[in-house]
Amino acid sequence: NKGISLTEQGREFLVYAKQAVSQYELIEDRYIEKDKDRKHFSVTMQHYVFAVHAFVETVKDFGTDRYIYSVHETRTDEVLTNVRDLHSEIGVLAYTKNTETILKKLFREYGLVFHPLMVKDTYAYVWEDHPLAGKEELSLDELREYPCVSFDQTSDNAFYLSEEALGDYEFDKLIRSNDRATSAEIMAKLNGYSIGTGMMTESVTLNDGVVTIKLKEEDPLTIGYIVRQDHKLSDIGKRYVKELEKYRDKGL
Repeated sequence: NKGISLTEQGREFLVYAKQAVSQYELIEDRYIEKDKDRKHFSVTMQHYVFAVHAFVETVKDFGTDRYIYSVHETRTDEVLTNVRDLHSEIGVLAYTKNTETILKKLFREYGLVFHPLMVKDTYAYVWEDHPLAGKEELSLDELREYPCVSFDQTSDNAFYLSEEALGDYEFDKLIRSNDRATSAEIMAKLNGYSIGTGMMTESVTLNDGVVTIKLKEEDPLTIGYIVRQDHKLSDIGKRYVKELEKYRDKGL
């Protein structure tokens, strides 16, 4: 009733145990006789709408009679481990100048290859009725009285890998959420804001009434996808990559 904590050996054991369970479930799910004709595909990503839309277009193209397709929006560390353990074929994530070193180190340790797609400037997202929605450019100081809503990256890891730019900034008011709809509700009810790339799909801007405003503070995000170094992509995986490549910056 007072809780428990893991030893270092316990943490190491869990890493291997989770890998073993994931591999077993993958084999069981893919190769049992009754499901041999069922198509499988899984993607894990940080919270990027463009990656979801790429997934939707891929499903439209590969929508067979029987399939199990999965898309997971989650923490950065889970994007890494899901691809490492082949729970997902592809992961979509980003790094800033503050997280670049640790993420590249993890790519090497986990045997992952990162393929950059784009470099994006820093924007604030607010609702169209927010007091500052009419601004063409904002500073964080102007937003100080409003709560910043950030995706929660809390995990058992020794590091905190923020998926947003300016992850090391000391916000006076910070609310962490792990769900896109919850974050949007908080922003709407509390005149909050979030920080992102400014990439908004038509469905989000028109239906949700979200406005993007350029931030004066700069902390560019390099966004891309990861695959396991020794893994040969399936046909549907290749198709998903093709959809992602449509968003590639011409300069990359």
